[in-house]
Amino acid sequence: MSDAAPGFAGGPPGFADGKDPEALRTIGEVAKALGIRQHVLRYWEEQFPQLSPLKRGGGRRYYRAEDVRMVETIDRLVHREGYTLKGAKMALQGGAAKAAPVPAPMAAAVTPAPVATNFAYRARLIALRTTLVNALHDA
Repeated sequence: MSDAAPGFAGGPPGFADGKDPEALRTIGEVAKALGIRQHVLRYWEEQFPQLSPLKRGGGRRYYRAEDVRMVETIDRLVHREGYTLKGAKMALQGGAAKAAPVPAPMAAAVTPAPVATNFAYRARLIALRTTLVNALHDA
């Protein structure tokens, strides 16, 4: 199965659960395997009409393999390629999500910085905020 996501047996990375790659999975299984919180998956269901897991008695969700692939695509667009939810929705509707190139400056922006660098950026931002607040109070 070539278009299966990288972790079922040939599908998504975290699915070493022994289930068939096409088996239904609960929201908890999907969330744990992909590292996405359950409330985020529920929110994405509201935002992306293409994502519609089966709902059984009591509203329990069951994700098909194509639902998992859609979650992975949304996650890639939003968290790795820097799309907004609106932009990701437009990319999915236009079919551009599969091969959407990442502009060079954006690719550098989404590459995780070392933790020490993140703290330095945060400290700098706090200092700038303090300067701006003081300037507003003085004006």
